[in-house]
Amino acid sequence: MDLDPDLAALRPLGGFFVLRTAGAVRETTTGRPPTLAQTYACAEPDARGNALTVRVRTVGQRLRTREPRVAASIAHQALAARLWSTALGCAAVYGRLPDLDPGLLRWDPDAVAPDDLWLTEVRPLPGDAATLADAVLRGHLEPLGEALRARHGVAAGLLWGNAGSALAAAARELDRWARGSGRTDVAERARALTTELFDQPLLGATGTRTGTSFRRRSCCLYYRVPGGGVCGDCCFARPPCSSPRAASG
Repeated sequence: MDLDPDLAALRPLGGFFVLRTAGAVRETTTGRPPTLAQTYACAEPDARGNALTVRVRTVGQRLRTREPRVAASIAHQALAARLWSTALGCAAVYGRLPDLDPGLLRWDPDAVAPDDLWLTEVRPLPGDAATLADAVLRGHLEPLGEALRARHGVAAGLLWGNAGSALAAAARELDRWARGSGRTDVAERARALTTELFDQPLLGATGTRTGTSFRRRSCCLYYRVPGGGVCGDCCFARPPCSSPRAASG
């Protein structure tokens, strides 16, 4: 199936999979949202006007946590989930991937899915695992991780664990939708692509997969949020209560 200009086939999959395209780009209260390339490039710790800094601060306020690295981890996992969902969804449904170059994706740090991301131009690419890895792992998650480590000191192992967890969750939701919709072809493509992606060195050590389930080897620190606990794929069975730096990566 060819990519359509609105990527309309993603809409039935749910908000995390939907990717707005050029016609949906709008002005916000602070003007047109920056590209993710601009967001990643500004890595100074005191970059207060940077979109990533704004998102981490907003997440911290919403979750009522005073620990910047906790807010940074949760913000990272949410963006990683959006990127994996749209990329894997396109590859499994269309058999093609739109070019997700960070210079083509605009990101509103104050919005939630699907209004947070807009693709300014739909350029078709192959929908194979190698292209997905180049687009998401190397195009986004590597520079995103570097920016968060520079600004908030989040451990690399934690961030790659977030990336693995986000990919597994996207694959699980896509499999659920495909089977419920009678699209076994989509389920099979998603499963094969996910398996190949977890063969990537950056993802292979992040956790253990059994079917569509995933158990990560690190913790995203959600247990440190007031009222939080451990996630379904956490390495811990219950929230740790020892060192304040426990499970940092």
